[in-house]
Amino acid sequence: MLQQYFLYLAHEKRLSPHTITAYTKDLEQFAEFLEKTYQIKELEKADFRMIRGWAVSLVEAELHHRSVNRKLATLRSLYGYLLRCKVISVNPMLRVSALKTDKPLPQFVEEKSLELLFEEISFSADFEGIRDRVVLELLYGTGMRLTELLTLRDTDINFYDQTLKVLGKRNKERIIPIYKGLADILKTYLEAKRSYFTTLSTNQLILTHKGEAAYAVLIQRIVKKYLSAVTSLQKRSPHILRHTFATHLLNKGADLNSIKDLLGHSSLAATQVYTHNSIEKLKKIFKQSHPKA
Repeated sequence: MLQQYFLYLAHEKRLSPHTITAYTKDLEQFAEFLEKTYQIKELEKADFRMIRGWAVSLVEAELHHRSVNRKLATLRSLYGYLLRCKVISVNPMLRVSALKTDKPLPQFVEEKSLELLFEEISFSADFEGIRDRVVLELLYGTGMRLTELLTLRDTDINFYDQTLKVLGKRNKERIIPIYKGLADILKTYLEAKRSYFTTLSTNQLILTHKGEAAYAVLIQRIVKKYLSAVTSLQKRSPHILRHTFATHLLNKGADLNSIKDLLGHSSLAATQVYTHNSIEKLKKIFKQSHPKA
């Protein structure tokens, strides 16, 4: 049954291999807990008390509430599937609530810091330097996810319309406009790639210095290296540049629906978190400017 469930996740839900791996680990942990605590080997025999017991054990092991909720979401998906397949008649997750968590505001890099990065920090003139700049410009200039950057192909760039075709979550395509400066940098990068590599085994846009498809850790290293020079933020990841893209657009007057479409969010609720940063900025301006503040 589990094998069929994972096929369902891969082919019908179209979840990424990374997400399916996370689901697999969660279910293995829960199965181990059931067998050790209740001597039950079949996941379909678990009831809501057992699931709550697992959640309590995770909290007692000092696992963050957010991580516990992610594991509970895995079980919610599994038991929903088992109910639809009539393997179980009652969904035990209906009586299991998510744990309360604080919602931290998305961190972002200040505009002045990014101006410093792109205008003052020098990138080397070789292939790797040009590539590093393209990576940073793409992440900040489009707000795309790391996985979306890694799947970009040369043919996804439309220089005539100045747009990029991006393959998002669940294989949903979206078109993102790019500014002229980014288009020019992409042209320079493609020229450097053609001259640097005589033959290529991949058509992916972002490559390593060996001409192979770039991987997540490489992009993370690039972003951390350059952001470390301009910001003291503890988190210096590709996702921070996505947050920065959205926050800067909102601060400049872009409407939420447009930002939602650019980010590839399925609902407006996911985008509304960025309004809190703007509200905090308004509060700061108010306190600085109003006579009675």
